[in-house]
Amino acid sequence: MRHHLLLRNIRPLGGDAVDMLCEGTRIAVIGANLAAPEGCAVEEGHGALLLPGLIEGHCHLDKALWGMPWWVNENPPHREARIANEKKLRRPLGKEPYRDARALAEAELANGTTRLRTHVDIDEECRLSHVEALLRLRADMADRLEIQLVAFPQSGIVRTPGAEGWLDEAMRMGCDVVGGIDPSVIDRDPVRHLDAVFRLAERHGKPVDIHLHEPHELGAFSLELMAERTRALGLQGRVTVSHGFCLGDVPAARGDQLLAMLAESGIAICTSAPAGSNVPPLERAAALGVTVFAGNDNIRDTWMPFGHPDMLERAMFVAMKNNLRSDRGLELAFGTVGAQAAKGAGFSDYGLAPGARADLVLVEAETLGHAVVERPVRRLVVAQGRVVARDGRLTA
Repeated sequence: MRHHLLLRNIRPLGGDAVDMLCEGTRIAVIGANLAAPEGCAVEEGHGALLLPGLIEGHCHLDKALWGMPWWVNENPPHREARIANEKKLRRPLGKEPYRDARALAEAELANGTTRLRTHVDIDEECRLSHVEALLRLRADMADRLEIQLVAFPQSGIVRTPGAEGWLDEAMRMGCDVVGGIDPSVIDRDPVRHLDAVFRLAERHGKPVDIHLHEPHELGAFSLELMAERTRALGLQGRVTVSHGFCLGDVPAARGDQLLAMLAESGIAICTSAPAGSNVPPLERAAALGVTVFAGNDNIRDTWMPFGHPDMLERAMFVAMKNNLRSDRGLELAFGTVGAQAAKGAGFSDYGLAPGARADLVLVEAETLGHAVVERPVRRLVVAQGRVVARDGRLTA
């Protein structure tokens, strides 16, 4: 028998107060004074704001130190040194990918994240062990949190013997997305790197998500190569560029040219809105038809002492980084962890309409913009039609 859940007196996205009936894993009916079916669980909303389940568009669950003792961070300043530093510290820190990833995933869920994309390290040291751990986590949490796994060559493909074969095997094992990283800076061979990434995507029929930290015209060159391959293989709508700092580095006219190219190629951008880097301009990207969504990136790991598994907080950072001060701007920022994230990452049946998956978050806020700025404790989190968290804590 399917379970039922009735939410009374809630305001979807800040609209008028209504009731919402969920049947099984789906939203069934929205209206006034709905009757509760026999045996239906009922939750009183008291006029609280209802949000769709939040989406984490880019994180690294397997890197996390969340819940572990504080680590005194003496991180080197450059990316390649940080890559080596992380590999060196895995054993001394007692890293266990399944345990560490689960701790962070559960913290995300308690804060209203019901769908999540994580990149999973594949390199000469861990090979496929992290993939195995996170495939198990994905299965164990599937009834509460939908997890996408990106097979991620953190140390490069061309310069890491065996990397392309491990990526290929990771896709056969069940990873959802083919990853890549800085084809010019890390591998120093953008053509071979991108050929490998897109070859794997075509072979396995999977989407692509490439970390691109490369600055200025170097990053622009990599973007142009990605767009060429995306169009040639008919992968429009299935490619993401994570970070894309170069789009905030180049002059505005050049940035518009690149954004128009991404829109034509159906390439989305995932931003973490970091404090220390230029970022793709959100309003301009939206005006030119580019899907932009958001992720935390690193949360409390050897790369970054900062970060919190709260996508309302990340939406606030997106708004601050883009100097969005109006309520309309705050709503645009919320979209990067809401509908735009669902579109960019390919999470289906998203939203607050009948037929959508019943992933819901209830908060004390007057408007959507208020929720982004205030980041209130999540009073209730519903995943696939069942209550999974109350007042910021997972239920039993």
